Amino acid sequence: MSFELDDVGGLRIARFGAGPRTIIAVHGITASLMAWGAVARRLPEEWSMVAMDLRGRGHSASLPGPYGLPRHAEDVLRVADHVGAGPDAVLTGHSMGAYVAALAAAERDFARVVLVDGGLPFPPLPAGVDADEAMEATLGPALARLRQTFPSADAYVDFFKAHPAFVGHWNADVEAYVRYDLAGPDGALRSRVAPEAVLQDGRWLRLESEAIAAALTAITSPLTLLRAPRGLLNQDVGMLPDDLARPWAARLPGLRDEVIPDCNHYTILFDDRCVSSIVTHLTTPS
Repeated sequence: MSFELDDVGGLRIARFGAGPRTIIAVHGITASLMAWGAVARRLPEEWSMVAMDLRGRGHSASLPGPYGLPRHAEDVLRVADHVGAGPDAVLTGHSMGAYVAALAAAERDFARVVLVDGGLPFPPLPAGVDADEAMEATLGPALARLRQTFPSADAYVDFFKAHPAFVGHWNADVEAYVRYDLAGPDGALRSRVAPEAVLQDGRWLRLESEAIAAALTAITSPLTLLRAPRGLLNQDVGMLPDDLARPWAARLPGLRDEVIPDCNHYTILFDDRCVSSIVTHLTTPS
């Protein structure tokens, strides 16, 4: 799949497709713009997608902090201005990117805002548990990967093939996503993601629930939440279970909440059937 690359103040962006209708897409906490490749490839011809590497990730990894989701939301709106995305554009985000999208949408109207397996405030941390401990419990394997080096690109691919979320779900889109993430010399390849960016952003996510809630209630654009029923490691409980989503569906009467069956937190962006559902929600008015 071909795409055009551009740079916005050090942010790497890619435009997939050439259609006049635009989708701005935001990736997750240890991901890159290639997380959206499978979705972009299936868009109708009248649509295009602009995805970016958030600062601290992909080819934007060298951009300095401070990080934090408000900073990323500012970057998203800057990219939207750069590509001329007006009020008829659609905004979407996956995982942490859904929270970033919510913050951005609280500042500007879009035709639709689609949050993919993210965007709802997490419950308060248990007494005696700090944000770093909570991140380690949730993102431990991902954080460990950022500290590792790999002898070859194929070794990195093999590492991901063993990830519980991808076992039995490997395809060319996943492989392109994984290979895009590599940097460094042969024999000592590593992820492009800056660990400090992940730590700062993860702390913000766990400690700023009130800011996330305020952003959600401030969004006036049509709002959709798409959830995966299985988790980051293909666990039986997803990242946004029903007991977390139901109160928000009641609190935000305009929120359209839908579970996409038989997806986990990652395959919701890569499995053909899941991707088809996402494309429908992105390109069809609610």
